[in-house]
Amino acid sequence: MSRPQDTPAWVSVIAPCRNEAGHIAAFCDSALAQVLPPGWQMEVLVADGCSDDGTRELLVARSTQDARLQWVDNPGRIVSTGLNACIARARGEVIVRLDIHTRFAPDYVARCIETLQRSGADNVGGPWVAEGTGPMGRAVAAAFQCRWVVGGARSRDTQHDGEVDTVYLGCWPRAVFERIGGFDEALVRNQDDEHNLRLRLAGGRIWQSPLIHSLYHPRNSLRHLFAQQRQYGYWRPFVMRKHGQAGSVRQLVPAAFVAALGLFALCLPWTVLPLAALIALYAAYVTLASVSAARSAGRWQLLARLPVVIAAYHVAYGLGTWRGLWDVLRARAPSARFARITR
Repeated sequence: MSRPQDTPAWVSVIAPCRNEAGHIAAFCDSALAQVLPPGWQMEVLVADGCSDDGTRELLVARSTQDARLQWVDNPGRIVSTGLNACIARARGEVIVRLDIHTRFAPDYVARCIETLQRSGADNVGGPWVAEGTGPMGRAVAAAFQCRWVVGGARSRDTQHDGEVDTVYLGCWPRAVFERIGGFDEALVRNQDDEHNLRLRLAGGRIWQSPLIHSLYHPRNSLRHLFAQQRQYGYWRPFVMRKHGQAGSVRQLVPAAFVAALGLFALCLPWTVLPLAALIALYAAYVTLASVSAARSAGRWQLLARLPVVIAAYHVAYGLGTWRGLWDVLRARAPSARFARITR
């Protein structure tokens, strides 16, 4: 990232969206409030996926008020096509991805640039920290943050400073996209995990810093959580088909659990004892994980909701993975049912 002295450095902030009229103003406020390091200039590019709820009109109006903000057309309507459309328009030597449902510390972009320079990594980001609204939303966030629910993923560890296999959102030198390409537009979900896997397979390094702060607002209902996790699970086999491996072993555990449940249930009554043992073990695990999540969140009143929330995370992801694997094995195109972003 060397440049002639006195030449301004550019960072391009990018974000995809569709039908986010209720959130786009707060996102723009958070993005445009970034305080940059000396000598840096910023542009914010938001790719709108043909919104029909007034989001695009709000973006157009806001962009006329602040020249740093630009809206980009995203006829593909999904995250990967939106990100690639922004990257194609971006002028920055550093590219930072943001999310419409996340609020960012004023020094978020500055810390990303600093970590990129300090670590020498190819992609950097901060921990994935969730903050829910309402009783169910807070339970979803507490489960989301618990390492026993997410298989010990480093992305939830707010203290970790070091290499990881994937990172929330991301900040890259532009040269990374020139070297390994953009996001896979065949993927509706998991396009970030796939890109990070592709980066690691090419010898790249991914770094997480606890100094990069943001707050993500997760789903606030069990129905929406289940739909989201099933969709994430569905697209996992398509990533595996492309690279011949999963991003990590923990991503396969929910599918293994669902398979064991289904197999034992199909073989009843011969498998009564194994099925009962599996259910008992999982119930004990969910109980302990719920206690851990409630204690970490400092909200014991969430304890009654946490078991069903944790089960929704695992069962939905596992069911989605098997449905995706079924389509992959039959060499079918991805189902249209899973091709629309859920919220």
